[in-house]
Amino acid sequence: QYQEGRLFKPLAFTKNFSMAIAAVLAITLDPALRLLLMRTSEFNFRPRWLARIINAVAVGKIHSEEKHPISRPLMRLYHPMVKFVLNHKWLVISFAGLLVAATIPIFNKLGSEFMPPLNEGTVLYMPITLPGISVTEAGKYLQIQDRLIKQFPEVVSVFGKIGKAETSTDPAPLSMVETTVVLKPEKEWRKVRVERWYSNWAPELVKKGLRWIWLEEQPKTWEELLEEMDRAVQIPSYANAWLFPIRTRIDMITTGVRTPVGIKVLGKDLDTIQKIGVELEGVLKEIPGTRSAFFERVTGGYYLDFEVKREEAARHGLSVGEVNDIIESAIGGKNITTTVEGRERYPVNVRYARELRDNLTKLDRVLVPTPAGMHVPLYQLADITLRTGPSMINNEEGFLSGRLYVDVAGRDMGRYVEDAKRTVAEKVTLPPGYQLIWSGQYEYMLRVIERLYVVVPITLFIVFLLLYFNTGSMVKTMIILLAVPFSAIGAIWFLYFLDYNMSIAVWVGLIALLGVDAETAVFMLLYLDLAYNERKEKGKMRSMGDLKEAIEYGAVKRLRPKVMTVGVMFMALVPIMWSTGAGSDVMRRIAAPMIGGIFTSFILELLVYPAIYEIWKGFEVRRLARAEAS
Repeated sequence: QYQEGRLFKPLAFTKNFSMAIAAVLAITLDPALRLLLMRTSEFNFRPRWLARIINAVAVGKIHSEEKHPISRPLMRLYHPMVKFVLNHKWLVISFAGLLVAATIPIFNKLGSEFMPPLNEGTVLYMPITLPGISVTEAGKYLQIQDRLIKQFPEVVSVFGKIGKAETSTDPAPLSMVETTVVLKPEKEWRKVRVERWYSNWAPELVKKGLRWIWLEEQPKTWEELLEEMDRAVQIPSYANAWLFPIRTRIDMITTGVRTPVGIKVLGKDLDTIQKIGVELEGVLKEIPGTRSAFFERVTGGYYLDFEVKREEAARHGLSVGEVNDIIESAIGGKNITTTVEGRERYPVNVRYARELRDNLTKLDRVLVPTPAGMHVPLYQLADITLRTGPSMINNEEGFLSGRLYVDVAGRDMGRYVEDAKRTVAEKVTLPPGYQLIWSGQYEYMLRVIERLYVVVPITLFIVFLLLYFNTGSMVKTMIILLAVPFSAIGAIWFLYFLDYNMSIAVWVGLIALLGVDAETAVFMLLYLDLAYNERKEKGKMRSMGDLKEAIEYGAVKRLRPKVMTVGVMFMALVPIMWSTGAGSDVMRRIAAPMIGGIFTSFILELLVYPAIYEIWKGFEVRRLARAEAS
């Protein structure tokens, strides 16, 4: 749904359409091409050398499994393994069960997040400070921040923006900065030295060869560069947030929170909301993984109020409106005309010079003309008061609200929020009528988890039905579905090795893995069944020894199709792990569980399925033997 739906639906449709078309072509075009293009009889013409070349290219040779150049070494390697498995079947099955059990704590160690970081090639630096900052000070600090960021050699350009346009769609106050940082391609970033396993002991000649595989220098990662920038741009009263432009805009539109994690404080009184938010800010700063935490001050705006003295104004023949007109034109400025420069139009604004209106004393001396021709100082006609109030009033679900922005670094979102919730519950007490809503991308993650609780069981059920309709046996279907925990072993351990968090991209890969597992498991069980039924029809299934021979034949002699099936999958998926550029982070997390899952599923199917098959069919063989004996 929503973001993840727009991202992954095209992938799902593409895969489904390509698989459907491939299935049709496999039973229609493929047989026709084989008959048309394959030739088994050799050409015989002169010159002989030319005939030999053409025969090598154009004439196909069908090898038996025992003589096939690929099957022969594989069978030699696999045959002793099958014998060992069949002789120690309960040991093998127990070991597979222990592997599945050992994977559970590793799965619990994996972090969780909504989506993996989608590096857009551009960084959005969005610090926030206290409200009430003047235009002059805001512009000064904006230039300082831009200069500090521009000094990094990885930066192409820096463009900072503060304030808002004259539109209701951009309610950004002066306290919020939006700086777009365009970066060079990652291959042009500075290199950092990485200690490899050979760095401290191998001779230099050996190192030169090993560096082709394990580089001792690599460009800075995104996390390292952002951490370095964050340390360089530390300005008092500013809380930094390093984000990505497109993703941040989507988050701000949908949730109102621009950082990955945010807290909305809802209640009925702004002062109480601010008190709770400031307390939360102090608590969250102490939690490991918090790069910055800042609660927007809902009552920290500064306002200059002019209260007209009606009696004094009337004494000089002035109305309240006339006094307010002078205040507007002299202090705030007023457009009096528009100048036309060709096709361009520029408003002409008139007001007092800055040095005549930059403090209360000077504002008191603003002169107001009267109908009698006199000029009366403003302090005689109005009281000027400096007050604080809400800089912006937010409304959420019928309550007044304040927002706390949290920038997380070095930790996964799921565990960070769990720790934060536990700490907040212990240290922060909410008054009656006030509540906290954890928002940002964490809100998306909770919604996706609830969705997966429905999607994953439905997917498993559909796979179960398809397998049952194909095999017609509940036992066979359950044996095939053992591929699911077998594949989970490799998928989870590979994710743990790569330090990937569980995300919607990883779950997409795991869901796709379910179908691939069923495919390889069906192959294995099919060939075991063919070997068993063939011997049974010939009357050669009279003892457990005959059963073992049938299993060995079905597993070993049909090894090449199974290896080819898995090999093609690897050739398609492994290059994704070396992909770079925008979107590669998402694609790697889709491919990673499939690569790890296919590997362990294939290995365990080759070793565990023969043992399970012998136990299952052993009951039938012993029953047949007893029937013949009686």
